[in-house]
Amino acid sequence: MSVKYVASSKLPTPWGSFTMVGFEDESSGKEHVALVFGEVAGSTAVLTRAHSECLTGDALFSLRCDCGFQLQEALKRISEEGSGVLLYLRQEGRGIGLLNKIRAYHLQDGGADTVEANEQLGFAADMRDYSMCLPMLEHLGVQQVRLMTNNPRKVKALEQYGVPVSERVPLQVGKNRHNEQYLATKMGKLGHMMTEHHFRDDEEEN
Repeated sequence: MSVKYVASSKLPTPWGSFTMVGFEDESSGKEHVALVFGEVAGSTAVLTRAHSECLTGDALFSLRCDCGFQLQEALKRISEEGSGVLLYLRQEGRGIGLLNKIRAYHLQDGGADTVEANEQLGFAADMRDYSMCLPMLEHLGVQQVRLMTNNPRKVKALEQYGVPVSERVPLQVGKNRHNEQYLATKMGKLGHMMTEHHFRDDEEEN
């Protein structure tokens, strides 16, 4: 994959000041961003989140998924750690795009789960690509990551593309009555590792 560095700038957030590093995938034209906190170049076991874009959850406060909650929790943990990286990857709807995601949501409104909806639209359950992660992390000088995810497939995918993952760090936040089936499907059909005991249920009343 041909991923090139474009520019960087400061990005103040509620969790501290990050450096925003922009990259372009020259083959697809997609733009990806790394949010870097503290010193990570040359470091091993860097606390890292590979976060796929979710407009509805990240920006529109949707309770249908846990994505926005995970994004904010990851930035908070990186800030508390004192250093870390969040890779923000432009692959909406597990790779099917925003408009197809809305179509999938319509099917879910009719009773399909998140996997069934994708399949009814002719897509695989998860079409995301993580090949851009290695060149982005190499540019930042990150040698090894502690990956914040509940998805063991994501760990395997990053390792297949050459990213050394020393640890999977659970990221269980945002459960509410609107996404209970969604989370159950991620556990049952997509193999996400989540437990009721460790789930932070701070959105239950919403």
